[in-house]
Amino acid sequence: MTLVADADAVITQFAKVDAQVIARMQRAKVIVRYGIGVDNVDLEAAKARGIPVCNIPDYCIDEVADHTLAFLLGTTRQVVPNTLHVRDGKWGLATPLDQLRTLRDQTVGIVGFGRIGREVAARLAPFKGRRLVFDAFVPPEVVRNSGCEPVSLDDLLAQSDIVTLHCPSTPQTKKLLNTTSIARMKPGSVLINLARGDLVETAALVAALQSGHLAGAAIDVSDPEPIPTDSPLRSLPNVIVASHIASASPKSVRTLRETAAHIAVMALRGEPLPNVVNK
Repeated sequence: MTLVADADAVITQFAKVDAQVIARMQRAKVIVRYGIGVDNVDLEAAKARGIPVCNIPDYCIDEVADHTLAFLLGTTRQVVPNTLHVRDGKWGLATPLDQLRTLRDQTVGIVGFGRIGREVAARLAPFKGRRLVFDAFVPPEVVRNSGCEPVSLDDLLAQSDIVTLHCPSTPQTKKLLNTTSIARMKPGSVLINLARGDLVETAALVAALQSGHLAGAAIDVSDPEPIPTDSPLRSLPNVIVASHIASASPKSVRTLRETAAHIAVMALRGEPLPNVVNK
């Protein structure tokens, strides 16, 4: 907390900036979240102190959307199990035939239809499968104009062969997928999560994967992070795991760094700030 006491601008990535930390800020003109999500910053505490919080909402849209498609195809085409099968000196199918799916025949449920969710939907369009969308804040006509079907969350979970999460972590969305809601998912379905780890109740996810209720999962985020070394998520054969790297590319990292620095400079100059999330 001593680092922020005399700071004119605070840039944070994953460090928790709670009310106690914010209370130590004596000179801060801005808190810049080095990324999109702001769930690690106490927005109300910053607002009470008159400190704007800015994020960088558009730096990795293509990267995360691309990574989502990689996960979708990796799980439906069993890329990892078959690679490991060959590396182990074997040949032929590594999994039962019915685990190899054609994406055209799958119903994909997209939870969250912001920038990334819409790009995922656009990338899925050429595969010609059915696309369902749940987003309580997006008008149904916007969803329909994208060639997708607006549905309730319950209907999405019940009908989707693949559920992919692209919503922020908020008090309303934390543990959105828990024991009860996962039980409502279609038996044999797949979960993709590149949004926030705490959208999913980890113990419930592990149980569903071990029981076979979920055929698989592909996750770039987890709760907690890093994933504990003894967690089944590190070893289950029906799970693809990445270490929160879906946003990464030379272009996105450069954009992120330059934008964060630019916002800090704007605050020091007293200029109007973009992307203020706690107005």
